[in-house]
Amino acid sequence: MEQQIPVANPYADDVAAVDGLAESYRRLTGEIGKVIVGQNDVIEFVLTSIFCDGHSLLVGVPGLAKTLLVKTIADVLDLSFKRIQFTPDLMPSDIIGSEVMNESRQFYFSKGPIFANIILADEINRTPPKTQAALLEAMQERNVTFAGEMHPLPLPFFVLATQNPIEQEGTYPLPEAQLDRFMFNIQLDYLSSDEELNMVKSTTASGKAELRKIISAREIIFFQQLIRKIPVPDNVMNYAVTLARKTRPGQPEAPAVINDYVSWGAGPRASQFLVLGAKCHAALHGKYSPDKDDVQAVATAVLRHRIIRNYKAEAEGISIEQIISQLF
Repeated sequence: MEQQIPVANPYADDVAAVDGLAESYRRLTGEIGKVIVGQNDVIEFVLTSIFCDGHSLLVGVPGLAKTLLVKTIADVLDLSFKRIQFTPDLMPSDIIGSEVMNESRQFYFSKGPIFANIILADEINRTPPKTQAALLEAMQERNVTFAGEMHPLPLPFFVLATQNPIEQEGTYPLPEAQLDRFMFNIQLDYLSSDEELNMVKSTTASGKAELRKIISAREIIFFQQLIRKIPVPDNVMNYAVTLARKTRPGQPEAPAVINDYVSWGAGPRASQFLVLGAKCHAALHGKYSPDKDDVQAVATAVLRHRIIRNYKAEAEGISIEQIISQLF
C-alpha cells in the first residue's frame, strides 16, 4: 500500500499555488547555480520530473557533474539521498536490503540504500539484468517486497540513473520495459567556453558554497498534486497524444520518416508524460495552462528513449533527435 503524507494547501487558491511553484522553481535554480555552472536545461528537466513524480535517465560522458548535480538537487530539496554504484557483481539484496539476525537470534529486515527520497543509480547499465530488475517494482510501485512482505519507500521517491554513452564494453543495456519507466532521457553536453571557465574558477578556489533548503518533502508532494489539477485544453491534449502516436510505424498518423527509419515507437506512457511534462513546464514558467509549445519543450526528452531506430536509420546516420524534430 502506498505511503500517504497529509498535505495542506498553504495558498489561497490554485492560481496562487501555481505562482508559488514558479517562485520555488526560481529559488531552486538560483541555489543550485551556486554549485552547478551551466546545464540549465538539464536542471529544469530533472526538477520537472521530480514535480511530476517521475524518474529520469541522465546520459553523458564522464566529468559533466552528473553525480554532483543530483547531490546538489537533493540538498536544496531537503530530501534524503543515497548513491548506488552499479557494478557487474552487484546483487538485488545490495539494493533493497536483506534479512539479518539480531542479538536475540531473530531475523529482521535490514533496509538497503533504496530506502531514500532520491536514489542516484550511477552507471545503471554496468549491472546485470537481475539487479536492474530490482529497481522495477520500486520505481513503479514505490515499495519493495522481500520474503513476501511489502515495505513502503519514503515519499517522495525518485530514481535518477546515469549512463556513460562512450564505453559500452562489459555493459548490460537497459531493456525497453525498464527504459519506459523513466519519464525523461536527459542528454548532458559539454559546457560552453565561458561556462567552463567559470566552473574552473569556482572549483579551484578556496571556499565552498553554502546551500539553503528551499522546499520540503510535503511541499513537493503538494506541488505534484497541484500539477495533476492543471487544466489542459482539448487541442493541446490531442496534439500530445497524436505526437506520441506519430512515432509508431504502420499507424495512420505515422509520417514517412517514421515508416522509413523506425522499427518501434513510443507507447501510451509517452502520451501521459507528454501531458504531465507540458503541465509542469507551463507552471514553472508562470503559465496556468499548457500550450503546444510546452508539449514540444519536453517532447524530445520524453520520446528519445522510446523510439527504436531500424538498420536503415543507423546506416544513414539518422539520429533519434532528427526524427523527433520532423514530427513537430
